[in-house]
Order: sequence, then C-alpha cells, then structure tokens
Amino acid sequence: MILGIGTDLANIERIAGTIERFGDRFLNRCYTDVERARSERIANRVESYAKRWAAKEACSKALGTGLRMGIAWRDMEVRNLRTGQPTMRVTGWAADRLETMVPPGFEPFIHVTLTDDHPWASAFVVIEARPMERPVSVDIPGA
Repeated sequence: MILGIGTDLANIERIAGTIERFGDRFLNRCYTDVERARSERIANRVESYAKRWAAKEACSKALGTGLRMGIAWRDMEVRNLRTGQPTMRVTGWAADRLETMVPPGFEPFIHVTLTDDHPWASAFVVIEARPMERPVSVDIPGA
C-alpha cells in the first residue's frame, strides 16, 4: 500500500555555490556521515549532494509534512543497498512521523530514485507499507 509520494528538482549549480560559500558548515548541517562519505569518494560529488538534497525534499513531501514542520535534514539519509539502489533511512522526527502513517501489521519501505542532467538533479520518493511476515509456527511435540 502506498502511504506517500514526493518529488523534487534541485539545481546543481545552486548546491555547488552553497558548498563553496559555506563548506563543511552546510555539509554537516544537511548530510549524514554516510552521505558525505559516499559523495566525497566519487568524481561528480556536487551532483551526488544535489541528488541527495532533492531526495530529502521529496521524502519530506512523501511524509506529508515538508521540511518546515519539524523534520531535520539529517533525519533523512539516502543510503544505497548492496546493488547500488538508493533507499532512505529516517530517524528522529521523520521516523516518528513515518510510524504514525504505517497501519498495524505493516512495515514501511522507502523507495528512492535519483537522476541528474546538469544543471538539474531530481528525486522521486514513494513510501510503501508492506504486510509484516507472519511468524512461522512450530509444533513442539509434547507441548
């Protein structure tokens, strides 16, 4: 079941200018250590930061709150599965909000897609609620 959808478009040159102007102050405020490590080890580091910025904006929209309602930038972290597929990990107020959206018996999964074509970076986020797996019952003889 889909709980929320969000999308965002970020200007790569604007993110580059912000990084140039504020440096680590901006990066530490908006990105987690995981996001910074991934972005810093690739050639197109600014594009990577811009895509993650767009993903955070899109996630806040999918949560139905936007960034003005208490979600911090670092409460949303773009992570990559072993396959390279991006996903989102939420903590803090974002995790609290997500918990209120998920019906009993379901667990959330946040789908993320990222792309860039200079000067634009784009992200699309879908929050899904998946039924929890039923525990396997085991008959114990004599119990």
